[in-house]
Amino acid sequence: MNSNPPLSRRGFLKGSALLGSGLVVGFVIPGAHRFALGAENQGNIFAPNAFLRIGNDNSVTVLLGHSEMGQGIWTGLTMLIAEELDADWSKIRVEHSPASAALYGMAGFGGMQITGGSTSTWMEFDRYRQAGAAARLMLVEAAAKRFDVAPSQLRTESGVVIAGDQRATYGELADDAGQLPVPDPASIKFKEAKDWKIIGKPTKRLDTPEKITGKAKFGMDVQFDGLMTAMVARPPVFGGSVKSFEGAAALAVPGVHKVVQVPSGVAVIADHYWAAKLGRDALQIDWDLGPNTGLDSRKLLESFRKLATTPGISASKAGDATAALAKAAKKIDVEYSVPYLAHAPMEPLNCTVKISQDKCEIWTGTQFQTLDQMIAGKITGLKPEQVEIHTEFLGGGFGRRANPTSDFVAEAVQVAKVAGAPVKTVWSREDDIRGGYYRSMFLHQANVGLDADGMPVAWKHVLVGQSIMADTSLEASMVKGGVDKTSVEGVADSPYLEHLANHQVELHSPKTGIAVLWLRSVGHTHTAFVMESLIDELAEAAGKDPVEYRRTLLKNHPRHLGVLNLAVEKANWGAPLPDGHAVGVAVHESFGSYVAQVAEVSQDNLEIRVHRVVCAVDCGIAVNPQSIAAQMESGITFGLSFALHSKLTLEGGQVVQSNFHDYQVLRLNEMPVVEVHIVPSSDKPGGIGEVGVPPTAPAVANAVFALTGQRLRELPLQLSGV
Repeated sequence: MNSNPPLSRRGFLKGSALLGSGLVVGFVIPGAHRFALGAENQGNIFAPNAFLRIGNDNSVTVLLGHSEMGQGIWTGLTMLIAEELDADWSKIRVEHSPASAALYGMAGFGGMQITGGSTSTWMEFDRYRQAGAAARLMLVEAAAKRFDVAPSQLRTESGVVIAGDQRATYGELADDAGQLPVPDPASIKFKEAKDWKIIGKPTKRLDTPEKITGKAKFGMDVQFDGLMTAMVARPPVFGGSVKSFEGAAALAVPGVHKVVQVPSGVAVIADHYWAAKLGRDALQIDWDLGPNTGLDSRKLLESFRKLATTPGISASKAGDATAALAKAAKKIDVEYSVPYLAHAPMEPLNCTVKISQDKCEIWTGTQFQTLDQMIAGKITGLKPEQVEIHTEFLGGGFGRRANPTSDFVAEAVQVAKVAGAPVKTVWSREDDIRGGYYRSMFLHQANVGLDADGMPVAWKHVLVGQSIMADTSLEASMVKGGVDKTSVEGVADSPYLEHLANHQVELHSPKTGIAVLWLRSVGHTHTAFVMESLIDELAEAAGKDPVEYRRTLLKNHPRHLGVLNLAVEKANWGAPLPDGHAVGVAVHESFGSYVAQVAEVSQDNLEIRVHRVVCAVDCGIAVNPQSIAAQMESGITFGLSFALHSKLTLEGGQVVQSNFHDYQVLRLNEMPVVEVHIVPSSDKPGGIGEVGVPPTAPAVANAVFALTGQRLRELPLQLSGV
């Protein structure tokens, strides 16, 4: 991507401040007292997780330990550095870093290198600025010595240090600055927000030019001499295995070199994708289908329903909800359900692996470098640090490329190991959609009691759905007392229940044999739909406007109220609408950010058409408003797919859907007008990549009720002709 050589881990850890020529600045782990630079053999060496490099050509290269998958962190995180550095934005370059937990691990994830949970900006907000500020101080000190003036007499501007009529560019000062001691973090003072020139300003993305010109390199684009392509035939039923196979017909396909068994199935290794696909199609495999041939979506839902009638594990409790329900003036008893969902990124899974005696090289789009290194090391018998991962651009991740089992990376390493040659293992779209690791199906049953004024006085809520943390390395930290908090987030911690004297939330986490995983916005994908639809039901039962009803319930939650009020104001809530149109509202907090949406819908026979979505977001400090707006638009599109189309069903233990013709996502001609309004805020940044998803489905469902009188409690939404 650019001609500057990368900094080796060994060279960085030795504390060298020079890379050829220029200035290299490391980042600090929160809580550390010194930067790593210049600390060789001097007590504790603080392992940085990223660095910036200033070259003599005035370039400023930022290596990010996070994966860019369309969420815009290449630009947003770099803005933090550039702000405190007073860099010339036109000279900024960005690269994906090498994979190293020691250098790029995140304290909030146990020191692992990972991109997920909408954490990149808020977790890195201080230390990225600190790296830029430290570099600027070193450059100023170098200029002070050159100009023979006090540092206080200098100022910086757009990559230049200025003292009166004397000027020196950062590139000219880089070598001298690299010889100086790194400032003590205690001496570093950030700019005041009023002085920001970059943070908070709409900024075009740095990765856009390469993507629109086709220069950007994704995992699927990896190619080099001697590289072969593999496809794997996997069991058609979850939990199945290979009994035996016959590969002669596959080997007869021109370009096919090997047919080998791997733990996940049978791999066909060929010169290129088409030969591998045709070879896989020609395989004759006798499968042991295992114990899950009876899996059926309808039967599973019924089993969830029966489970909901039994006592679950308490996730949140106050008072006596049962007794309070018995005394309530009015009761609402409802059931909601959502289906299994696939991640379906635009770029299907792929991973290239080259194994030598002392190194395993991996090229892929991954969100979880540390775990990939550990698992690849275990398969190859190498140490994790001998596993070199080249992180490419990700053509969509949505959580699928951050798997606690590293399934697609592990499989590719297994294939390359038995092949004895470099191999790119590629999944087809059908493989991707039928390959497991879904958002679990969930069933919610709620019993809510209202007083004479229509306000809730009792709330019993049962959730049934698979745990994404159970039986993974994350179970110990994420499952407490049998409760996977990602299953109940948005209900157990709902602002509607926080001060409700009598409430009870229970969870059942059945094991079905279906592999599940987090999906963009995780538990909020279903809890927001249920809670915000339920609040509309309560407002209807109380005979009150749904906005006013929420305002009453959220009176002690100013950030919820802020986005709610802004969204309804911008949507002109209550104003006349075109004939056959109606609006619905939803407000939800997730990942430290608050979002409200107003959706305008109409009906075309039994089809729901969404015309407009007005969105208000409070994500704390808005680092790049342009990227925030884009992510809200993206999240709304993602949420509309769930609301209107997407659904996985199982019959006979197999997934029925296979590609975008039957696992539908929102089409271009269905895209509504989206308006995004950002609440000005000085609060710490929250997440943004996932938070636009949760309110979308309930806003649409509530609008459909306002239009048709049909209360749809199942996703995807489907109108009845009755």
